[in-house]
Amino acid sequence: MQRIDDLQAFAELAREGEPVLEDFASQMNETEKFLDRIETQVLLSGEHDRLNAIVNIHPGAGGTEAQDWAQMLMRMYLRWAEQNGFKTQILDYQDGEEAGIKSVTFNVIGEYAYGYLSSETGVHRLVRLSPFDANKRRHTSFASVAVYPEIDDKIEIVIDVNDLRIDTYRSSGKGGQHVNTTDSAVRVTHIPTGIVVQCQNERSQHKNKEVCMKVLRARLFEVEMEKKKANSQAIEDSKMDIAFGSQIRSYVLQPYRLVKDTRTKVEVGDVDRVLDGDLEPFIKAYLQARARHPEGVRGN
Repeated sequence: MQRIDDLQAFAELAREGEPVLEDFASQMNETEKFLDRIETQVLLSGEHDRLNAIVNIHPGAGGTEAQDWAQMLMRMYLRWAEQNGFKTQILDYQDGEEAGIKSVTFNVIGEYAYGYLSSETGVHRLVRLSPFDANKRRHTSFASVAVYPEIDDKIEIVIDVNDLRIDTYRSSGKGGQHVNTTDSAVRVTHIPTGIVVQCQNERSQHKNKEVCMKVLRARLFEVEMEKKKANSQAIEDSKMDIAFGSQIRSYVLQPYRLVKDTRTKVEVGDVDRVLDGDLEPFIKAYLQARARHPEGVRGN
């Protein structure tokens, strides 16, 4: 392998007294990162890990605080995608009443996007001094993250049109005059399961309906996969309140600074780095735990 050959060449030059230690250290660092990525990809052996991901974020308990936290999580995942060469597309975005967001759904496009981000499904907890509290008291906020594989045309998901209720409404999001003056937004309800998906980001009703059906197919596929799991605990976990005791990860900004994953026990002290998209330690640890426990990775 070229990287190993380069390291051996640098080591040989160093033994001969050449001033290459800085270059050697840099090459060693890059090689370690490369090997980490290879090791992570080896762990991505799930049936649908190669697929694109659909990510949905909802604020939970905490009001405006939680809506702001949901927006922070959206930024974290978009930054992660950008840093790792994935493309993203916002499918639906609902502004919060005072700050943050009520919900967001977006695509992460690229090989293994779902495999990487499958680790993020669950409740995320934030502890910080509130920027919305005049008394600067400490607040705890929650948001739920759900990640689904984007199902390609090779996997058949049959949707009976008689099971659908399709509503159109005037878009309330950003997008100029056209978005705000026509009933282009679409909401699709799958009556048997109660799943509701919506999209208002495209300019035409037809395009918004296409996006809704794509998201619905992914969510129905996930439902079918859950039904087939021998261990039904995964389904029960997904029904837990978005509140205390159900989080998969805690992000503490006050009184100390720490991000801790409750499933893998991985801890990172540089909270800002994590919120800026560096999720590698958590993703890798989750995939390693999944390889050891295929039945499911859960915290205590």
